[in-house]
Amino acid sequence: MALCLSAGGAVVTLLQASVFTLAWTHSVERVRWEEDWHAGADGLTVVSARIRGSGAGMEPPPGAEWREGWWHYRPALAPQPGLTLALSDYAGDYTLCAEGTCRTLGALLGEPRGAWQVQLYPCPGE
Repeated sequence: MALCLSAGGAVVTLLQASVFTLAWTHSVERVRWEEDWHAGADGLTVVSARIRGSGAGMEPPPGAEWREGWWHYRPALAPQPGLTLALSDYAGDYTLCAEGTCRTLGALLGEPRGAWQVQLYPCPGE
């Protein structure tokens, strides 16, 4: 199943693979987060997540395991129809990795300015 991204009325098909990683750096603590997702007929399902540290409301959940410099855990979240992400000049960009390639959402969208809402969702009809 393909993964679609939309912002400002434009829709771009990002990849044909159904597995991707979404990563970002916390705007206050400057700590990296990563989530592994699967796009399927029932929506987007988070498979696993990891965080480099903790602080300011970003404590790892109960049951998280510390391995190789990351807290690893599996979020208890039902499949989502899509994700809405905010891009802002005041916070860092998201990185989307799939099929061995990583790109920022800003680069995929032509370096948006100001504040944008970006939607990620399984492409209809795929």
